[in-house]
Amino acid sequence: MAGSGASHDEIVFEMAQLIRVYKSGRVERDFGSDPVPASMDAATGVASKDLTISPDVAVRLYLPPAAKETGANDGVVTSNKLPILVYFHGGGFCLHTAFNFIFHGYLTSLAARARAIVVSVEYRLAPEHPLPAAYDDSWQALRWVASHAAGSGEEPWLADHGDFTRLCVGGESAGANIAHHVAMRAGTEELPLPHGARIAGAVLVHPYFLGPGTVPSEETDPAMAQSVVTMWRAVCPGTAGVDDDPWINPLAAGAPSLRGLACGRVLVCLAEKDVVRDRGRAYAEGLRASGWDGEVEVLEVAGQGHCFHLADFACADAVAQDDAIARFVNL
Repeated sequence: MAGSGASHDEIVFEMAQLIRVYKSGRVERDFGSDPVPASMDAATGVASKDLTISPDVAVRLYLPPAAKETGANDGVVTSNKLPILVYFHGGGFCLHTAFNFIFHGYLTSLAARARAIVVSVEYRLAPEHPLPAAYDDSWQALRWVASHAAGSGEEPWLADHGDFTRLCVGGESAGANIAHHVAMRAGTEELPLPHGARIAGAVLVHPYFLGPGTVPSEETDPAMAQSVVTMWRAVCPGTAGVDDDPWINPLAAGAPSLRGLACGRVLVCLAEKDVVRDRGRAYAEGLRASGWDGEVEVLEVAGQGHCFHLADFACADAVAQDDAIARFVNL
């Protein structure tokens, strides 16, 4: 048919200098897909390494210098067990790799600051792998981490050094969305986490949630607000829409009750100039009102935009945000 080739090349979603998705299914990514190797970071002493845990899922682990026992002169001995943060990267479910220079640099820094083992999850990207693929992959990674909770398992960094009473999940943007959903799944899954492991807390940084109507933060950049709605439809083609789909709107009328969130603490980090700021705030308020038996902490950074910390994780505002995350995972 005349013109059919042109229709196959029609762009159905685009974010300038980031990604183009064509009607034919072809995807072009311009940023974030190039990996850097795991390494030993000389500045922080944080070591990293990569493991493949299934044909679809891999992880990069970050291990800070082990805590040293204090000397006998003060009579106190501290444990060298470290909290564990299972981290899901952002990128709208369709961008980035856990192994790129952005997340490698940031999570090396965060592991050092938090003195925590960080497990960064490489999940399959949409639209080649539409949602819920990323959710399923992330749940598989969390179960793999939890398989070390009895002090055994294939990975000694987790088995020997991980404190599974301080097992947290977290991420930024789409990764924060994933962190919420794996914590919900942990409360409802017929097959629970191995060895009785439980999630202590969830860290949601600039969470990618949407919903009905227009909120004030979306009015600050209407074009970006519309773009994230269009992106959602591209990564989740079976969606019921941003009003009613619990994957993107955990406050939707048909969404599972937030009281089922399977952790005792949640930290929600917001940024003043982020178009999804008010959706994140509404999530925290909804969690408090749900009857969930836990504690919600909200940290908002003034004058910053969405995922500002990834552009400069050494700036004062990023350090303050990471200090809050470090305190949270070490409780």
